[in-house]
Amino acid sequence: MSQGYTLSEISNILGGQVNRDDGTIISRIASLTNAKTGEIAFVNDAKYLKLVAQSAASAFVLRPADAEATDKPTIIVDNPYSYFAKISALLNPPVMPDVGVAQSAVISPSASIPSSCAIGHQVVIGERVVLGDHVTIKNGSVIESDALIGSHTTLEPNVTIKHKIQIGNHCHIFSGAVIGSEGFGYAEEDGKWLKIPQVGRVIIHDHVDIGANTVIDRGALDDTIVHEGVKLDNLIQIGHNCIIGAHTVIAGCVGIAGSAKIGQHCKIGGAAMVLGHLEVVDHVTISPGTMVTRSLTKANTYTALMPYQTHKEWLTTAANIRNIQKLSDKLKQLEREVNQLKVKSNP
Repeated sequence: MSQGYTLSEISNILGGQVNRDDGTIISRIASLTNAKTGEIAFVNDAKYLKLVAQSAASAFVLRPADAEATDKPTIIVDNPYSYFAKISALLNPPVMPDVGVAQSAVISPSASIPSSCAIGHQVVIGERVVLGDHVTIKNGSVIESDALIGSHTTLEPNVTIKHKIQIGNHCHIFSGAVIGSEGFGYAEEDGKWLKIPQVGRVIIHDHVDIGANTVIDRGALDDTIVHEGVKLDNLIQIGHNCIIGAHTVIAGCVGIAGSAKIGQHCKIGGAAMVLGHLEVVDHVTISPGTMVTRSLTKANTYTALMPYQTHKEWLTTAANIRNIQKLSDKLKQLEREVNQLKVKSNP
């Protein structure tokens, strides 16, 4: 059970206006439909207000416009969603690992490991690796030679950091992620493919989160760079020499091909694809499943999707799309013929 706080205590720590605080202790967060006594829920959209009256939550986080939606205690803030994230962090503080090095860890004598770090079982740390203060490396992770990891960064179990990779402060890398894998580079000669050595690095700036089983390839010559505050979901592929701008968020199963440049504060939906060598400017939103085949030079929301259909209907739609040019040419010809008839009928 989380530590409990009254609404006034929560407000003193996080801000917000408290209404009708009756001293109730809040120990957990919950959804509107599943909340129980001692739990707090939030509403960030007017369409969910009807659920407030039915909810058993002891308190709610609401917008000023919705302040009178309930007689129960509330905290009023402009952005209930972000405030809810803060309450969640307050009520669910991270479990701090035991500082020190597990006996089964294998660490090169040339590595620099501050005494404030926590190194788990079967971790492997290579030559000349440098860790900052309060770094946590959990069980089974591998850090290859000459890597640099900044202070207060956490690697979950079974993360792989390849050689010469640099990771900033306060980053969080989740299980199965591989940072600095070989980029996909080959040259064709006489019908065969020659591997191009990938000699660049991956540079991860501060406050970056990288989801489980996400892979970021090292550069071929220059570095692959992920700037400050970027948040990456699970199962993302970022190709060699890509640049991801600060505070961009990317949802799961996205693929970004080599040398693409994504701007700052972009939002890329799940399963979207960005082709190589393209540029996406700042503040662009790409809808889920969209294939980006050209550079996006203006901030906007871009979507390239068709609503799902039965397979038979989809085949018909696809056939119609293939024939659009023919239909357009026929329409233009009909327009010309109609115009000619008008001229003849009005000498």
